[in-house]
Amino acid sequence: MQQRGNFSSKLGVILATAGSAVGLGNIWRFPYEAGSSGGGSFLLLYLLFVLLLGVPVILAEFVVGRSSQRNASAAFQVLAPNTPWHWVGKMGVLTGLLINGFYAVVTGWTFAYLFKSLTGGLMESGVDYQTLFDKMTSDTWAPIGWMLVVMLVAHTIIRKGVSGGIERASKILMPLLLVVMLVLSVHSCMLAGAPEGLKFLFYPDFSKITPTVAFRALGQAFFSLSLGMGCLITYSSYFKQDVDLQRSALQIALLDTLVAIIAGIIIFPAVFTFGVEPEAGPGLVFKVLPNVFAQMGYPFVWSSLFYLLLSIAALTSLISLHEVVTAYVSETWHVSRRWASWSVVGVVSVLGVFSSLSFGLLKDVQLFGRTFFDWLDFITSSVFLPLGGMLISIFVAWKLDRSRLENELAGKGRYAKAVLPFLIFILRYIAPVAIFVIFITSIIGA
Repeated sequence: MQQRGNFSSKLGVILATAGSAVGLGNIWRFPYEAGSSGGGSFLLLYLLFVLLLGVPVILAEFVVGRSSQRNASAAFQVLAPNTPWHWVGKMGVLTGLLINGFYAVVTGWTFAYLFKSLTGGLMESGVDYQTLFDKMTSDTWAPIGWMLVVMLVAHTIIRKGVSGGIERASKILMPLLLVVMLVLSVHSCMLAGAPEGLKFLFYPDFSKITPTVAFRALGQAFFSLSLGMGCLITYSSYFKQDVDLQRSALQIALLDTLVAIIAGIIIFPAVFTFGVEPEAGPGLVFKVLPNVFAQMGYPFVWSSLFYLLLSIAALTSLISLHEVVTAYVSETWHVSRRWASWSVVGVVSVLGVFSSLSFGLLKDVQLFGRTFFDWLDFITSSVFLPLGGMLISIFVAWKLDRSRLENELAGKGRYAKAVLPFLIFILRYIAPVAIFVIFITSIIGA
């Protein structure tokens, strides 16, 4: 078996693994969900779900990854040989591949908007941003070109390995992401609508807490933390034994949540200042916010900073999904990381071409009302992710040897005995039921 890489430092562990979770979902999906679900009441439920359910499921994936020291598929073969559990890992690998099939396209859009902003084309007077976005996404070649640029950047990082590629890139990208977000959040807090926007985000209106809001908050928590797609299993397989899994899981959840909250601080004061509806959804980033930047002082600076932020967030998540599949291909077929990465680039690029064309040439080619892009999004987000998270929770709580679980959590024997009963209870009874509810409601809602 070829030598596997490892993260070289504990800081690298936190930044790289947090980077795998931080993505477009934190920057635009969280503000959109909060905006359409009551603001502060949604945030309160979201924080509770991250702490009580998200952290235990992160720990479950960490235990599977580090105790096996294998990719997302082989991990289950090592821990439960001669059982069907390895299909859970294979589903995670497939999920990562399919998500990147449309995620690379969206990341390409962020690169395109960053380029337009830096070259002055985005902040020109008289620009209709809805028309601009629709024209860009429906074009045949430009979005495909940007998608290929994104995949080449990801390949360049992935082929350099764990410490030389993923960890080094994360040590640059994640601090840069946080700096840009903090600069933008300080500016937003100085806008006229800041008091109203911050009150909306942080002041819970308990009358708005409904089962629907709770389901959406729970779904956002799992989506934001990238649970059930093999990323955390793959990354934790590179953890050294001196990494404290409990502390790391908590730090990563807190950092991921912090990014989502700062995104809300950036967006809500701006939308309240300029009369934008917080329920604007995915179009908020590409169709609405440019109008906001155009009304701010130094629009070129603020638009460039925001789309730089968005590009970094999207790229860190795309890299982690790329690594899930690359590690699987490399270790299953015993090929170099370079060739494994190129094979992933090839498959994702083919999926990306069809996803991109779903907004143009193939937009009328639909199955049950969904385009190719829509189907990739639906199958992964509404089926594979919740199903994967539920099965991993059940596996760790019911199937995994208890002594192995305790040894992985113990570190130097400090916490395991106190934490283990609570963790087992959450993973056995609470997390599977909660995830199953998300799964059923998302299918019914489809």
